[in-house]
Amino acid sequence: MKLTSEQVKQTVNQLGAQVLPDEHPAMPQLHSMFGEHTFFVDEMGLKVLEPTPSPGVDRQSGEVVSLADWSDADLTRLMAHEPEPTGVIVVFEHMKH
Repeated sequence: MKLTSEQVKQTVNQLGAQVLPDEHPAMPQLHSMFGEHTFFVDEMGLKVLEPTPSPGVDRQSGEVVSLADWSDADLTRLMAHEPEPTGVIVVFEHMKH
């Protein structure tokens, strides 16, 4: 799921993860491996959000899905694995204009 800048801010606030900027050198490889997403990294590894169905609810939400874990103590190399839902849900608040 590709997020808006406001959704990125809300996700960072709720998860405490860092967003990988679109200019990051790993982006072409990440997009080819996992598709068009907004990617986040935290102390555990690489994450994305997948939309969650919320019938009757006015707000959008997404479940955090883990795509890769750090393979070294310095957090410099990621080891990809099958996507694993984490059970963590990020809820996007509507912004007033």
